[in-house]
Amino acid sequence: MLTSRRPYLVRAIYEWIADNDLTPYLLVDAAMDGVYVPPHAVQNDRIVLNISVQAVDKLQLGNQEITFDARFAGRVENIHVPIKSVLAVYARENGVGLAFSPDNDDVPAEAEDAGPVVPPGADPSQIDPAKPGLRLVK
Repeated sequence: MLTSRRPYLVRAIYEWIADNDLTPYLLVDAAMDGVYVPPHAVQNDRIVLNISVQAVDKLQLGNQEITFDARFAGRVENIHVPIKSVLAVYARENGVGLAFSPDNDDVPAEAEDAGPVVPPGADPSQIDPAKPGLRLVK
């Protein structure tokens, strides 16, 4: 069986976002087993994490998990995110990146226009539909 494409795509999009001086964000399903994030930062079982080099320390984008240290409300927290819980990686400034199917990323990929990412608690009317959006990878 082939390995999952998700960690490779997350790393590639992260690097592309950083290389373009944008801010890489992760959208994570915080309800999945193995996700360790500050509970107060979770909204509707989702959390948006800023993973820019300015915001985190000891970032590891591994094949099974993403780990790093970050400050939440002034307190350093050790964050642990299994790769399977990553729903999207995108640029904060314009929403461009990749969204992933929460079900299974090892089936043949089909790309479809998913529009820009709207983080939990954000106003969808603030997203410019004329700007490029995410592509859903199933």
